[in-house]
Amino acid sequence: MKANVFNRNIKAIALSLAAGFCLIGATGCQVSLNGQTLPSPYYLQDDVQYFPAGPEFKLPQEAAALRAARAEEEKR
Repeated sequence: MKANVFNRNIKAIALSLAAGFCLIGATGCQVSLNGQTLPSPYYLQDDVQYFPAGPEFKLPQEAAALRAARAEEEKR
């Protein structure tokens, strides 16, 4: 009687572990392994994000303000 209950518990635990591993393996998530960032298994189906090229120098207004301030300083 006890052996039957023990076998049922072992089977239930083994089935739960197998189901857990299958669920973990079925999810496609990015993983970090030994310092490498590996893509999900579905990276070929992911939509591509496109960022159009902008100006090389990101602060033209600030540069113009600094030039104007230097010119003002030199006039004094």
